[in-house]
Amino acid sequence: MTRFTIASFNVKNLIGADQEYYEFQTYTPEEYAWKEDWMAQQMFSMDADIVGFQEIFEEKALRDVVTETDRIGQESNDAVLPSKTKSYRKKAIFRKLGYTPYKDAALAFAPNVNDTGLPGKRRPGLAILSRYGFVGTPEVIQELKDPLTIPFRELTGEDAGAFTLSRLSRPILKARIPVGAHVVTVFNCHLKSKLGEYLKPGGADFAPEADLTRYDPVGRALGSLRAAVRRMAEAWVLRREIVAELRKGNPVMVLGDFNDGEHAVSSEIIAGEVPFRNYSWMLRHNAKDRNDRYSKEDNLAIKGAVDAHRLTSAEKLFVRKSLRDMVYTSAFGGVYESLDQIYMSRHFHPDNDERIGEMEYFSVLNDHITDGSHAEAPYNKLASDHGQVMAHMKIGD
Repeated sequence: MTRFTIASFNVKNLIGADQEYYEFQTYTPEEYAWKEDWMAQQMFSMDADIVGFQEIFEEKALRDVVTETDRIGQESNDAVLPSKTKSYRKKAIFRKLGYTPYKDAALAFAPNVNDTGLPGKRRPGLAILSRYGFVGTPEVIQELKDPLTIPFRELTGEDAGAFTLSRLSRPILKARIPVGAHVVTVFNCHLKSKLGEYLKPGGADFAPEADLTRYDPVGRALGSLRAAVRRMAEAWVLRREIVAELRKGNPVMVLGDFNDGEHAVSSEIIAGEVPFRNYSWMLRHNAKDRNDRYSKEDNLAIKGAVDAHRLTSAEKLFVRKSLRDMVYTSAFGGVYESLDQIYMSRHFHPDNDERIGEMEYFSVLNDHITDGSHAEAPYNKLASDHGQVMAHMKIGD
């Protein structure tokens, strides 16, 4: 068996010093140096074989962080790994003690097509770092060749218009990664945030709902609705790509910032339906009378089809295994929840007799997470506002 780790890391706005990424927001050289060091320390602690990054504005800054991570890792290896120069009574021999450098790793960066490059109006992309390299060239999904049109209908039957999505708010990065005797399709995503979308009238400098001195709770709620619809539409685009891979028989892992909890509709769209325990009691879709229900054979076929296209949360498998429910990756308004997820296909599910691998452990680095709601835990604007999640996997050779 080959053991590997896969992690998701929303870095929170990685860009070099003295560059205005959002309006009036930049890092001084000192702030950037602090952020680079903090990120490198987190990556050294994870020592993950595959990492999906979100909120990357420029590839160079990420490569600099990886280089710094290797420097820290090499210093650690020189200090703690056994050698003839060290006293044997001071040696600590442990499988995870050594750090593996990223010097031969492959990095794929997906810039955001919405990024104009103009100061103050930048938009972040994402990246995947893999010690195993890639099979083929990673694919960026953001501009939709055929726009997604979602028709709506009134409950009374009248046409209610449609929502059209021609471009995702951020790219989805798809990479095929060789691990052990298998090639795993990995998707890295960052779905639309919960920040409201407000419409700016023609000729206006800003949307009326943005003026908090004239607080409009109903208008701002409508902005949240627009953001949620966009996020769910982006989740469906990702789901379509996942199903295409599953139908090819490929094992799939999906990671990233979902900007929603595990039980939100958008997350359920990505993961797929949870099958009923028994479909035999249900009326058939074309029932002619009250006894026209699915058969036992239909029940098995339906459950098999649902399970074949379903993903499972690594966090959920961990909680089930450990009897703990202490995982969170985000804090806002004093509410702690998991927005960052790792999902995997049934190829890794412990209940699947035909699995090719499974998760052994799940880690979350969240000691730095705080939104300043508690006096004893002030907010740090330079560290990430997300925790990092990592699945410890094993897969067949």
